[in-house]
Amino acid sequence: MRSVEEHRRVVAALITARQPVTLPVAEALGLVLAEDVVATLSLPGFDNSAMDGYAVIGDDIAAATDDTPVRLPVTEDIPAGRTDIPTITAGTAHRIMTGAPLPSGATAVVPVESTDGAIDTVTIRASVRPGQHVRRAGEDVSAGTTVLRAGQVVTPAALGLAAALGLSELKVVPRQRVLVMSTGTELVAPGTPLQPGQIYESNAVMLAAAVRDAGGHVVASPMTGDDAEVFRETLAGHTGDADLVVTTGGVSAGAYEVVKDALTGTVEFVKVAMQPGMPQGAGILEDGTPIITLPGNPVSALVSFEVFIRPALRAAMGLPNPGRPRRTAVLTEDLTSPRGKRQFRRGVLDGDTVTSYGPPASHHLRWLASANCLLELDEDTVEAAAGERVQVWDLR
Repeated sequence: MRSVEEHRRVVAALITARQPVTLPVAEALGLVLAEDVVATLSLPGFDNSAMDGYAVIGDDIAAATDDTPVRLPVTEDIPAGRTDIPTITAGTAHRIMTGAPLPSGATAVVPVESTDGAIDTVTIRASVRPGQHVRRAGEDVSAGTTVLRAGQVVTPAALGLAAALGLSELKVVPRQRVLVMSTGTELVAPGTPLQPGQIYESNAVMLAAAVRDAGGHVVASPMTGDDAEVFRETLAGHTGDADLVVTTGGVSAGAYEVVKDALTGTVEFVKVAMQPGMPQGAGILEDGTPIITLPGNPVSALVSFEVFIRPALRAAMGLPNPGRPRRTAVLTEDLTSPRGKRQFRRGVLDGDTVTSYGPPASHHLRWLASANCLLELDEDTVEAAAGERVQVWDLR
């Protein structure tokens, strides 16, 4: 029986990074930069006003107070976006808006709140320091400065900075494109009346969501029955668009294991020493596309995704913290676990304590939907007593 660590290594070796691509800035959110971004211009690009008010020569209003205001003629009106920069002369003021270029010769801006707001002759009731309420050219970014680093996740703020620098594109590590396939003749689409023995398909919906949550892109999520030829045809119809195929179901030891029937000889089907999720498979299809085959019980499928696929998928995209955060917590109850298998139980993490949540069987999806962690008991643990510290995977 293969260990969890060994199968994790097998899966990680199959999921490899795509070549960097250049994307429009608006499409780069959440991706990882593939190269440094160096500013080709300064920010701000020119001295400009930080306030709505009046550009002045500070000496002209050095004595201004509420009791002894200074009156100056307003000789220019400078809105944001004005491209010709006027020159101020002594004894005058220019009305100026936030972000507008500071006139040549001006030393500071008086906020409109310290004036009467006039447009012909303004009454100023406060002095200003040299440079007060002025944004100096290059005080945020100097041209030639590396402002974003390769390996950095593109955030909304990073996009704003790139746009402010006039960049229309960024070179990034692209998302992994994943085909998710669920199998089983018993499956029907939601909205279809159920016949006896049928169930609604949920694994593909769940795993596709898990792929997106991990940062990947789902190219399709079809379901097929237990006909091996139909399965192969469906698979072949989508793999050209995918970097990875993830299937669920059809990998156990029953009589109608369609994934095994269709891919034996291509995929290595193994038993992994874990509960839930023992039947697993991994390999490379004839067209070179990696494929990971997961068991069909829903808890087994999602736990397997968390243990094997999610960290490898995120690592291939260069995303930080590819694995879920792990720490120890104090167990609130006695638990048992099968010797020789690593058990992943649903749990509720509350501060420094953890409580198992629901039965350990792999079909109890309700409990996983409300859990906020996985409680991990290693292969040598048969009993864990209340008060012991145990390993947990934080799913929050």
